Amino acid sequence: MDKFTTLTGVAAPMPLVNIDTDMIIPKQFLKTIKRTGLGKNLFDEMRYLDDGSENPDFVLNKPAYRDAQIIVAGDNFGCGSSREHAPWALLDFGIRCVISTSFADIFFNNCFKNGILPIVLPQEEVDKLMDDAERGSNAVLTVDLGAQTIQGPDGGTIHFDVDPFRKHCLLNGLDDIGLSMEKAPAIEAFETKAAQARPWV
Repeated sequence: MDKFTTLTGVAAPMPLVNIDTDMIIPKQFLKTIKRTGLGKNLFDEMRYLDDGSENPDFVLNKPAYRDAQIIVAGDNFGCGSSREHAPWALLDFGIRCVISTSFADIFFNNCFKNGILPIVLPQEEVDKLMDDAERGSNAVLTVDLGAQTIQGPDGGTIHFDVDPFRKHCLLNGLDDIGLSMEKAPAIEAFETKAAQARPWV
């Protein structure tokens, strides 16, 4: 998993509430178990018209937001089913941070496990960042996980809270497997001792 330390990127405004995981990655794209290749179908039903062409009105199709790395969203982002493909699709597109007033619990947890930082802020602060995000190519935010701050294009700074353990994992690029591998010496010592004590096993 890639480390998340400081991210400076364009923020796309998505003021819709209750953006669910089926909107993020529709069910017909869940056949794969690969984490790559899903970005092209991110927000598929909003992003493409019935003939398969791009919907020019959808935010991520607008020139200023095609390379967005941050989404500023409405309340209850990631609700619906628990599909892990949702953060996979976001990450494959290039989204590393989502900011909202609230997230569905399973989606929130899945983000941390896949290198995406979900940030919860009060409505008034999300409103400020939404306003910043509506500036098109000038909608650049800097998210500093170590300092737990978001800096806007005008230099204003917002502080956010994050669980210390999850912060440690993101800063060091540790998913569940990575966390286990941190304990490799202790695991090997245990296995050696166990083999000596019970050589018949």
